[in-house]
Amino acid sequence: MDESPDVPQDILRCIFAILEIPDLVRAGSVCSSWRAAYTSLCSTGNCKLQQTPCLLYTSESTDAREAGLYSITEKKAYTLTLPDPPIRSRYIIGSSYGWIITADERSELHLVNPITGEQIALPSVTTIEQVKPVFDDEGAVCSYEYWWYTGKDVISNTPSVFPLSELRDFLFYKAFLSSDPSTGGYFVVLIHNPHSQLSFARAGDDKWTWLPPCSYYEDCLFKEGLLYASTTIGEIHTFNLGAPAVTRKVFLNKTKDIYCERIYIVQGSGGEMLQIWRSDAEPRGEDEDETDSDLELELDDDKVVDKTTAITVYEVEPASKRIEKISSLGQNVLFLGHNQSLCLHAEEYPQLKGNHVYFTDDDFLYTTGFKNNRRDIGVFDLENNSSEEITTPQLWSNWPTPVWLIPNPRRMSLATHS
Repeated sequence: MDESPDVPQDILRCIFAILEIPDLVRAGSVCSSWRAAYTSLCSTGNCKLQQTPCLLYTSESTDAREAGLYSITEKKAYTLTLPDPPIRSRYIIGSSYGWIITADERSELHLVNPITGEQIALPSVTTIEQVKPVFDDEGAVCSYEYWWYTGKDVISNTPSVFPLSELRDFLFYKAFLSSDPSTGGYFVVLIHNPHSQLSFARAGDDKWTWLPPCSYYEDCLFKEGLLYASTTIGEIHTFNLGAPAVTRKVFLNKTKDIYCERIYIVQGSGGEMLQIWRSDAEPRGEDEDETDSDLELELDDDKVVDKTTAITVYEVEPASKRIEKISSLGQNVLFLGHNQSLCLHAEEYPQLKGNHVYFTDDDFLYTTGFKNNRRDIGVFDLENNSSEEITTPQLWSNWPTPVWLIPNPRRMSLATHS
């Protein structure tokens, strides 16, 4: 049946433009008139500017090419089919502007828009400064040399040699986008090992550009044309990646002397910059109390769990190059993990909880060292320092680690969501 109320196309597009992705897809399936409005809206990119973040994950109960998308507004899960190679075989090392950054079984990187199915190959891993290809007798790449040096130090004069699929376990930490690749030019920034260094590539580049000499970076943010990169001791450096010669400037001096928390940076809803400190409990067994003694001697690797115990928010004061602790986020909401760190306002997203942090697991040593163990995912209440589950029972596999994704429907077709 192909009948619907006779609503003008411009009115339909105005209505559809404010819908969340699930409602938009359902609306586009009603009839030919609504489908036309849906198609026009997606092709022009005039959908709701900021969709509510969803949790993207894989599950062993579905096909290897399928990903789950859990809507925290609807409290409902959806299934997406992604392009090859199968998403379950990839590592997810970043999420920005509705795209994820993945590392496949050859440790090669791709950008993928899970909503539209678009995929973009990034420069080869062999063009990263510390990686060199090893060829077999037929001239095919069979493994990688991984060289242990930074812009300041030589850790070892002897490289490690890794099989194609294992390099990604050691090399990739996080990845970030400067803008939506659907709209044209963009930068991709990698935090990679040894020692969490920076490299970047422009849209269309065929190699990665190294940014020595500093290392130990934790998080990145693009703001007003500059890359801001935060280190494990709270320093924030800026880079103009579009300049003929990229140089580093110190935006914020170090805010701590030792590394014990993971640090994030995010632009607040008022334009201010926030620095977030996230603390974890010592890894312990699932059935063990935190007060139990001699845990380190008796932990079963399969039952080791990591848990966020504290999140502290600071505002960066650029003039004084200092940070000030914030007692409350008010109606602001944070999203932390392998995604680009986000700060949203609960009044614009009524299903979100103000003064809360929605987090996924991005502890590099824990996630890569204990791939089959329970992931640290939840909602943290900053007022009483407690956390709760996103949903129960757990929908996702523990590996690859789930990430927050802001659905990006630009160029989306109904065929993607049959």
